[in-house]
Amino acid sequence: MDGNHKILIVDDEEDLCEILQFNLESEGFSIDIAHSGEEALKKPLEEFDLILLDVMMGGISGFKTANIIRKEKKLEVPVIFLTAKGEENDVLTGFNVGGDDYISKPFSIKEVIARIKAILKRGSVQESGGEELKFGELKVNPRKKETSLEGQNLNLTRKEFEILVLLMKNMGQYIGRDEILKRIWDEDVIVTERNVDVNIARLRKKIGKYGPYIKGKSGYGYCFKNK
Repeated sequence: MDGNHKILIVDDEEDLCEILQFNLESEGFSIDIAHSGEEALKKPLEEFDLILLDVMMGGISGFKTANIIRKEKKLEVPVIFLTAKGEENDVLTGFNVGGDDYISKPFSIKEVIARIKAILKRGSVQESGGEELKFGELKVNPRKKETSLEGQNLNLTRKEFEILVLLMKNMGQYIGRDEILKRIWDEDVIVTERNVDVNIARLRKKIGKYGPYIKGKSGYGYCFKNK
C-alpha cells in the first residue's frame, strides 16, 4: 500500500536524509530530498503525500516553510516536523502553522515510519459521507473537503476542517476535548488538549460571524449551537 506514497524529506543534515531515505524506501515509499526550505519550495509540492520537515535549518525555518506551504501555496499535504527542540511552545508553533505531527530528535526510525503510516492511513474526515453541512451562510462539503462562508471559500487546515465537520455533524452536542483528540488526531500522535483549544481558536476566527456559535464549556468540551 505504501508504494504509491511520495514523501519529501527537508533537512540540512545530509547524513540524516540518507538514513531516512534508505529506511523509507525499504518500506516502499518514493522519496525526494531537499536540504533547505528554499529548495523544498521550488519542488512540485502538490505531488507529495507527506513532508518530513526539519525546523532548524539555515535560511528560512521549517515553520516558515510550512506557513508558506499552507498560506501562499494553499496546500494541505500532511507535514511532520523534525526538530531537536521539544518545548511546548515549539510544539504549539508547529501545530499553529498547520503541522500534523511533531517528532523530536533524536528519534528512532521505527517511530518515524509508524507516525508516517498513521497519518497516511488516517486521511481526512473519516466516515464523513458526501452530504453538505449547512448553517446559515456557512457551508461545509465533507466529500470535496471544501468550506465556504457567504460564497467565499475558506482556507482551513486539515485539523480545523475535521473539527468543524465533527461539531456540525453533532450540532447541539458537547464533545469533550479528549474525544476530539481521539477522533481527529491519531492515537500514535502525541498531542495535548491544548492543541484542541488552539485549533478551535483559529477556526472561530476563520468562520467569522459564526465563530461565537462554537461554544466551550469547562468539563464538557465544545459544541456548535445557536447563541
